[in-house]
Order: sequence, then structure tokens, then C-alpha cells
Amino acid sequence: MRFGLFIPQGWRQDLTGIEPADHWSVMSSLARHADEGDAYDSIWVYDHFHAVPEPNGEATHEAWSLMNAYAATTSRVRLGQMCTCMAYRNPAYLAKVAATADVISGGRVQMGIGAGWYEHEWRAYGYGFPTPGERIAMLDEGVQIMKQLWTNGVATLDGAHYQVDGAQLAPLPLQVDGPPLWIAGGGERKTLRVAAEHAQFTNFDGTPAGFAHKSRVLQEHCAAIGRNYDEITRSANYNVVIGSTEAEVDDRIAWLEEHLSRTVPAKAPEIAEDFRRGPLVGTPEQVVEKLRELESLGMTYAITYFAEAAYDRSGIELFEREVVPALR
Repeated sequence: MRFGLFIPQGWRQDLTGIEPADHWSVMSSLARHADEGDAYDSIWVYDHFHAVPEPNGEATHEAWSLMNAYAATTSRVRLGQMCTCMAYRNPAYLAKVAATADVISGGRVQMGIGAGWYEHEWRAYGYGFPTPGERIAMLDEGVQIMKQLWTNGVATLDGAHYQVDGAQLAPLPLQVDGPPLWIAGGGERKTLRVAAEHAQFTNFDGTPAGFAHKSRVLQEHCAAIGRNYDEITRSANYNVVIGSTEAEVDDRIAWLEEHLSRTVPAKAPEIAEDFRRGPLVGTPEQVVEKLRELESLGMTYAITYFAEAAYDRSGIELFEREVVPALR
């Protein structure tokens, strides 16, 4: 099993209380920690403009700016976004941005891509809010454009949503045929069909029952189009709350609720309870047991989020010492 690590960027209230002038030192230090060790194969950021669980003005650093910053300041880990919203950037432009980041990083960029969902930021930034079907069609057309550019250095597409006519890209990404595509989302009729056609990686529901069901749907789409299902690595995202004892786990949940109460007091108890119910909550032994169950279902890439990462690395370090080696 492989592991990725989300680097806090503020989107989930995870830089609250840290001065903006200190944000980069916190984020880059965590990225270097992941890069210098061997527990994590990749680091990740979110592609959002407004904070969650509500757009309350908390810091939210832009994903592709961070990609290039990490490309220049790390040397080993792969670099991903979970996930880039197709409609936030013209796909030909996005292909260019990703190619530049791939060159800067020495060929370590991954393209997490999805149809998008956060209506408030869509409308606030002037993108409107197309129907789910339209957003998925934009995802499909955009992926086609990016793949043409990364493979051939030129793209032409007269689509319903995007039109490019001889768009050029040079230099090509260092990775042959471009950054691997991580298509995120579990929409069973359309999103997983797009994933079956284009993805090297998928990312969807990480609970055992949900993961098994989405995997079956993906397999059916692969069979329908003649794609080898086993070519696709299936991943999931996890909120990790880990402690040496159950009392330590409880303390972390209590810290999270208190932390969130500073900015989103009405929602802090609900979020803390959602964390408590997550699959990767408990002692190292309990977390390993759950990951082994998920691995038996085909989940071979876990992307981990530690809510306290910007303030306290002890949970990350415990996970690195006692969980990762057991799954490697």
C-alpha cells in the first residue's frame, strides 16, 4: 500500500491562528518532512478558493501556485491536487500549467481532476454553476484536450463546452504522455465512466462498503468499454485520528472540536463527530486492521489528512512509525 499526505493550506480551517506571513514556512516544513522520509509517496493540496464547512474568510491558498512551490522545494515526493476543478481553468491553459510544474519538479506532478461541487465559490468567482451533467461533460472534454497536448504538443477539439484549434504546448511534460490522471468522484453513471476511459487512478468513497460498491461500478464501466480494470489504481482519502491509547484519540477529537469552535462554532461538534466515525480512527493496531480490510477490497493508495498537522506532528509521526511499516 502507498500513502499520500495532505499539507494544510487553510481550506479546512487548518491554518487558523497562524499568521499569514508564517503560512509558507509551516506548509513547506511539512512538505519537506514528507519528502525527506520514506513513509509518503506523495503530498496533496485541495483545489478550492473558499473555506469549508462554510465560506467564512479563513485562509485558502491556491492549489497550482502551491504545486509549483513544492515542485521547487522538494525532490522525491509526487505532487497532487485532490482535486483540480476542471472548470476553474481553461483545460488548455491547465495543461500548460501542469507541464511547467512537471518540468520544475523533475517529472513528479500528478493531475487530480474532477467536475467540481462547491457552488458558493463557483458563483462567487463568476463561473455560474452548470448542472451536474454539464460539469461532467466539461470534465470529459477537458481531459481529452489535456491528453492531446501532453502527448502530441498540439490539441484541437470542437466540443460543446471547450473549443481549441491548434493549441500548442512546448515543452512537453517530462513524464511520457503527461502527468498521471487521478479522476476523483463517485458518480456512478458518468464520472466513473470517464474514469474508466481516462484514469490511471481513481479516488472515491473510502468506507469499506462504499469502496467495494464504487469499485464494482468502475469494473462494469471498464468491461463495457474494453478497458483493463486492473490498470487503474483505486485510492481514497482519510481523516486520520491516531493515538497510542484510546484516551489519546479522545484528546485529539476534543482538540479538534475546540479548534473548530474558534471559527465555525455551530458546526464544530458535528465535524468532530464525523471524524470520530471515520475508518482510520484509533490506536495504531486498530488503524492497521482497518487498512488491511480496505486493502483486501483493492484500496491500495490511502491519502491521509491530519487536522492538527500545522500545530502538532505527533500523530503523523506515530502513523509513520507504527502504521506505514505494517502495510508496506
